This record gives sequence, structure tokens and C-alpha cells, in this order.
Amino acid sequence: MQDSDLLQAWAAGDQLAGEQLFERHFEAVARFFRNKLPADTRHEDLIQQTFLGCVEARERFRGEASFRTFLFAVARNQLSKHWRSRSRDRLDLQTVSVFDLDASPSAALARDEDQQLLLMALRRIPLDHQVALELHYWESLTAAEIGAVLDVPLGTAKTRIRRAKQLLEAELSALRRGDIAMADTLTRLDTWARELRESLFDESS
Repeated sequence: MQDSDLLQAWAAGDQLAGEQLFERHFEAVARFFRNKLPADTRHEDLIQQTFLGCVEARERFRGEASFRTFLFAVARNQLSKHWRSRSRDRLDLQTVSVFDLDASPSAALARDEDQQLLLMALRRIPLDHQVALELHYWESLTAAEIGAVLDVPLGTAKTRIRRAKQLLEAELSALRRGDIAMADTLTRLDTWARELRESLFDESS
């Protein structure tokens, strides 16, 4: 069955359809949250809320975009709710980072020093930029799909991805200041990020 059919069946009371949809997309949603929350956060709660949120918002899913795009948009909304419920100040995901929020996701997500460095750098760029890059590298979403997740036009999404890469490179350079190996790291950023994605996949399995 297609994702859209499973969603409608689940909403109509078919629990097996819900379980199938959950199993099909669990790893991707788990990966989405792992690098954006403190290590002691119950990721399972946010994952469950994301899938339930898809059912509640199903009328907004008309099949014009992929279900995965819709799913990540709901996940981003849950992430925003999570952080805003824990902040006294108004949060702007375009400017605040995980590092700014004083969160420390588990360093055990990374297999080696280079991967730990990339995770640290990702946590230091604004959350919406982090979301854009991780969806680009780890989930292979297009700029148009990322725009749908962030609720911005295609041109804005392209600009945000480009800017996110610039910010990430700046953070990597700052973290590795004076390291000769940094230049090579930046040239193979795409490969490096995709290798880290496999590490996160293993952790969320």
C-alpha cells in the first residue's frame, strides 16, 4: 500500500496500517531528532507525536508532495513545539541553534573524531539551517522538498541550503582552527556527511 493509503486507513481505525507506516519511516524520523535534542530527552515521545500529528493533520496532505516531505514537516513542527515549551523567550528557528539552547546530544552518535566534529558544527548553526542540511545530506530531499518542510518558497530553500553550507564550513573551521587537515575535510564534506548519516542510521535501528 502507498503511504497515503496507509495514513487514511490508520485514521479510519486500522492499527495494522499505522504500525506498517511507523515501521516504514521510523529510522528517518528517529534520525531527524537525534542531533537536535539533549541526550536525556525521550526521543520516542517526539517520534510518536510526529506520527500521531500526521494523522491529525492528514487533511493537509493531498498527495501533492511525498509523504516523507509531509512527515518531516510535522517532525519539524514537533521539534519547534518542544523547544518553545522549554524557553521563556520567543524562539526563532532561523537564528537559534542547539548549542544556543545549551543542549548536548550524545557524542556517542559519531564513530570517530571527524564525525564528532561535524555533529558539533551542525549543532552550532541555526536550527532551520541544520534541518535543511541534514535533510539534504541524510534523507536526499530536493530543495523543493526542503522548502515544503520549512514552509518557504523554492528560491528561499536554495538560498538557505547554500547559506547553511557556508555557516557549517565556518563552524568547522573554527572548531579545527589551525588544523592543516581542515581544507581536505571541507572538500569532501558531502562524503563525510553521508558517512555520518550511516552512523546515525545504525544508532537509531
